[in-house]
Amino acid sequence: MHARIPAGVKDGSRIRLKGKGGPGERGGPAGDLFVVVHVDDHAIFGRKGNNVTLTAPITFSEAALGSQITVPTPRGNSVTLKIPAGTSTGRVFRVRGKGVRGKDGKNGDLLVTVNVAVPQNMTDEQRDALQTYADLRSEEHTSELQSPMYLVCRLLL
Repeated sequence: MHARIPAGVKDGSRIRLKGKGGPGERGGPAGDLFVVVHVDDHAIFGRKGNNVTLTAPITFSEAALGSQITVPTPRGNSVTLKIPAGTSTGRVFRVRGKGVRGKDGKNGDLLVTVNVAVPQNMTDEQRDALQTYADLRSEEHTSELQSPMYLVCRLLL
């Protein structure tokens, strides 16, 4: 026996197979068979309705300076996303039409959340360059913390 599973079916959906159930009482017609669908998790893709979700790691320099990254789609091809300069962790990019096909025949979207990956093993040269950047930023950061509102909050604590 075969059951046609429609595109975009959601986890827990029931599919009715008319007349494929057990025989009816006293020679009556066969009943209906209900199949409950379980959609397994995917290694890299998630799902929100008809939208497919994906978390893409990017480097600090890609986030700060801007870049282009290539991400996979559920159908096996890939798309290129433009990451604007100053992108923060958690920003979501929408790729229209690359999600799951719904009952209405329209595709959902691919929602790509970027995650700025902090390097675990840096060379001495990389560490020095980052320290130079941090030293240049410390004056800006300190001045932000010394704003009048910050000082009022400190006095209240």
